[in-house]
Amino acid sequence: MSDIYEDPGVLAEYLLFHYGTAEEILPPDVAWPEGMLRALDFAVRTTFHFSKHHTGRGLDLGCAVGRSTYEMSSSCSHVIGIDFSQAFIDAANTLREGKTVDYVRRDEGHLATGLTAKLPEGLDLTKVSFLQGDAMALPGDIGAFDRVHAANLICRLTDPVLLLERIPALVNPGGELVLATPCTWLEGFTAPEKWPSGDTLAWLQGHLGGAFDLVKRADEPFLIRETARKFQWTRSMLTVWRRR
Repeated sequence: MSDIYEDPGVLAEYLLFHYGTAEEILPPDVAWPEGMLRALDFAVRTTFHFSKHHTGRGLDLGCAVGRSTYEMSSSCSHVIGIDFSQAFIDAANTLREGKTVDYVRRDEGHLATGLTAKLPEGLDLTKVSFLQGDAMALPGDIGAFDRVHAANLICRLTDPVLLLERIPALVNPGGELVLATPCTWLEGFTAPEKWPSGDTLAWLQGHLGGAFDLVKRADEPFLIRETARKFQWTRSMLTVWRRR
């Protein structure tokens, strides 16, 4: 798998993506398009698609620097966040220890701004744990969960079918799966022969439909700031599934 996510610059982008305030990402002295403003807080918004009631164990696959993991902990008894990037997991664990993480936001050329990532107040940090691991080869004893979240992960795996084949065993009967993907299949991450032969939604239904009911499909935009004038605005296809 690609080691791009170990790069300090990419780590900084994701810390800003997950923990940056609206003003840090889109300073208020610019008349930003409404679509960019609506794309903020993606790592929080995707977790809103779970049911509102409290439940048991949660799993956040491809958790990056952990914001969705922490959000899930408000309604789960315990949540495990797993990511392939050791740098991302180290940052998430530093925050779990009640510390902050300093990083640098690139602005223009040599110009940069120092920022600090910190968790929202009121979280029970004992309900969260993080592991470095491969979503395609999860530990055999990891067990099953009442909620599984996998945002912008599936099209970044070298063999995504390995995860899709494992998912039914990861979700308890009646449990929920929230899966989001921008469907940006790229040879740098996934060989073309491993891409869906048709559209991604039909491909997901073909692999998950035997064990899950598709409850909802939605679009969730997200925004990653690279510099003060360059952003990635992307629309992720989000699906909610319930385990039979």
